Amino acid sequence: MNDTPIVVALSGSMRDASYTRIALGHALDAAAARGAETELLDVREYDLPVFDPDEDEPPAATELKRKIREADVVLWGSPVYHGSYSAAFRNVHDYAGFDEYEDTTVGLLASAGGGSFASTLDHMRITARGVHAWVLPHQVGIRNARDKIENGEIVDDDIGERVRKLGEQAVKYAFIDPEVSAPDAGVDRQESEADADD
Repeated sequence: MNDTPIVVALSGSMRDASYTRIALGHALDAAAARGAETELLDVREYDLPVFDPDEDEPPAATELKRKIREADVVLWGSPVYHGSYSAAFRNVHDYAGFDEYEDTTVGLLASAGGGSFASTLDHMRITARGVHAWVLPHQVGIRNARDKIENGEIVDDDIGERVRKLGEQAVKYAFIDPEVSAPDAGVDRQESEADADD
């Protein structure tokens, strides 16, 4: 296993001056400061038609999937569209699956033009779990993003701290073993009942 974690961020925004992309860039900076190898995966740079399982996979999808599969952590970012994630983000997610995400750490970020982002983060978390990713408990939602991000910089201290923490936790939990087991409560209970009968 490589000791240097690979952290990539998938930006699901087609907007040139995307608040989502800017925030993900800051999260990657924080991850790099903790020793990670980082890369921003910008959906605008990949020629991805709408996913069609009956068509041959385009080379851009194969390349994007490879980068996701080789990453130890994938930070997902999407603008809030109608209470959910963007079509561009969803389209990438339709191309990728278990092979890319099984037991991979995923972090979530959503930016909203207004005040609501909770359902977008919920939908992202559900779809991440659907491909057996391990999702960081810490997540970032940015309300009224135009007031929090200006000229490529996060001007809100609280949001800036949350974004940095996302990048730092990406590194901290890059190699987490998601296999979690609890003691066999059934066996313990049976042994206690047998002791009581003696």
